[in-house]
Amino acid sequence: MDLRPQTVLLPNGMTLDYVEQGSRSGMPVLLVHAIADSRRAFEPLMGHLPRSIRAFAMSQRGHGDSSIPEADYRPHDFASDLLAFMDELDMQAALIVGGSSGGVVARRFAIDHPDRTIGLVLLGSPLALGEKPGVREMWESTFSTLADPIDPAMVREFAEMTVAPSVPRDLFEIIVEENLKPSARVWRETMRGLIEDDSAHELDRIAAPTLVVWGDQDSILSWSDQEAMTAAIPDARLIVYEGAGHSFYWEEPERVAADIAAFVDSLER
Repeated sequence: MDLRPQTVLLPNGMTLDYVEQGSRSGMPVLLVHAIADSRRAFEPLMGHLPRSIRAFAMSQRGHGDSSIPEADYRPHDFASDLLAFMDELDMQAALIVGGSSGGVVARRFAIDHPDRTIGLVLLGSPLALGEKPGVREMWESTFSTLADPIDPAMVREFAEMTVAPSVPRDLFEIIVEENLKPSARVWRETMRGLIEDDSAHELDRIAAPTLVVWGDQDSILSWSDQEAMTAAIPDARLIVYEGAGHSFYWEEPERVAADIAAFVDSLER
């Protein structure tokens, strides 16, 4: 897929790397990637979105080819960047789509900026990472002590945890390549921010219509968490992909794109 990389300079001095496609008159859809990923995580999905949708995928601070500040890698900080990004591109409001842990940033944005959120889509997103014993163990054993240079074997193992065998090998190698770009500090502080995030207790403040999507073969996220998250958001519904794993937007991008397009249609009625 040939998407022309662009950059935008934010008022805080950071430059964010992004791509855009679709009609400028279409509904803005802003795609938010997970920890260590970049805008490239959404290339398969963007390839199937109708051109009537104005879709954006950006690399968040410290990720991809965006600026790397010394500090501030909490969901609040990433959400503030989303707001500044929208302001610079003259987006009054958008449908915010978060993939995996990017959903924590997406919902933080929806909570903090309800007037700028048309809708919210959470693709395989966690309810509360800090409450997971396995995540805490991973933090203690791996993330808390990360140092540069990042071990490619660790990155590859981390990526393999989230993908299914059906993910094309060339896409998997792109994921690994992008995951090697963030420094140890960015990996560490982004994970710390996700573990400490408490937005799971504020889900009732989300005013936007919300679509929660989960694969029933997800080895990371449970059905009960997805059910609880859907119940806590006032206007939310859950779609379950049978046979799909955690990274279903890499496994089945055409299906995810169709569901996002249908959600956009429902918001425009």
